[in-house]
Amino acid sequence: MDILKEAQGKFDYTVKMRRYLHQHPEVSGEEFGTLEVIKKELEDMGIEYVVVPNGGIVGQIHGGKPGKTVLIRADMDALPIQENPRNLACEKVCVSQNAGVSHACGHDAHTAMLLTDARILNEHKDEINGNIVLCFEQGEEGGGQIENLLPYIVETMKLPIETCVATHVKWDVKAGQISAEPGAVFSGGYGFTIKLHGKAGHGSRPDLAHSVLDCFNNIYNHMNMIRMKYVSPTEILTFSIGKVECGTALNIVPDELTFAGTLRTFNVEGAGAPFMKQFMDVLEAECKLCQCTYEIISMRDPLFENYNNEKCSEIARNAVKKYIGEEALTKAEPWMACESMQAYLKYWPGVITFTGIQNDELGSGANHHTPEFDIDERGMIYGVTATLGYVMDFLDYEGEIPFTPYKGNIRELSARNL
Repeated sequence: MDILKEAQGKFDYTVKMRRYLHQHPEVSGEEFGTLEVIKKELEDMGIEYVVVPNGGIVGQIHGGKPGKTVLIRADMDALPIQENPRNLACEKVCVSQNAGVSHACGHDAHTAMLLTDARILNEHKDEINGNIVLCFEQGEEGGGQIENLLPYIVETMKLPIETCVATHVKWDVKAGQISAEPGAVFSGGYGFTIKLHGKAGHGSRPDLAHSVLDCFNNIYNHMNMIRMKYVSPTEILTFSIGKVECGTALNIVPDELTFAGTLRTFNVEGAGAPFMKQFMDVLEAECKLCQCTYEIISMRDPLFENYNNEKCSEIARNAVKKYIGEEALTKAEPWMACESMQAYLKYWPGVITFTGIQNDELGSGANHHTPEFDIDERGMIYGVTATLGYVMDFLDYEGEIPFTPYKGNIRELSARNL
């Protein structure tokens, strides 16, 4: 099979699917129309599938010869962002028709590419020595539907998956290029929401009050010190407070304050965990000093970093060179965003690649999660080719894949979410 030629031949189909999904975006957990589109396409292809309630769709293609099982995953949800009909240079080729919702991260392209993968693989299934699992995930943007999807694949379907692969379009990688670097390529992270309780008072007598605002100020300043004192300078770690709610009037010392934020790192266990331990110690100490108390509203187990298996990365990079060409392979910077693909990569060895969609002339290159975000659709040809190349070459690979699987259970792993 000439994979690049196949992807080029199906480009019109990929574009058609991407544009329809782009015009009809749906936010996490509400991808009802998107699910119907995927179901119809799989039915038209004659591919068997199951719908996982509040999770997504899992399809299967059985190859003509026995062999390994590969899972290909794509996400499908959009964001609550009003789209700008212009990108960085011109009018977009298509725009969301749903007010206040848009595919500002590229999940429309991810779903379109996986449907194209499915169509090509199904047409050549007699040539495949193994089985393909098509995983369409709901709610990647913080919706948490992976809690239902991944345990269903493992515990109910009991599929003998040996590797997983996904791709994510990336705003700063030129269209036509693919990155498949080993190691951490998306960050892991913690999310937290905390409420402070103090004692209210009149603005003229702050000495009679226990100000939660003063307490928070101490906590925040100390958090800036934790990075320097307790985390190695060789580690990449950022934290930010994105929400603070406090006060009702200019002359009342407030008795409640809620703050929320995130921490991101490429080493959750080695850098993130020490930071969070010190953060909790600071929270305890500063509340005691300011005669306040705290309440943890939310603080779930962290998302792990997306860690590309070294051998799988090697197979993926070699596939790009083999099926597209040496010039298509690039080395993208790791991304400080979090991605639910982390759970798949903890459970099975695999790789998430970056598909380039940047084109200055077409105006694509705005950052993800912004109203101007857009893609050079031609990049999808290479995203499809790179994924299919990895699938076919992994099925033919006879060597060892060094990998230490996650030691906890799949439900606990799937429940990790910011």
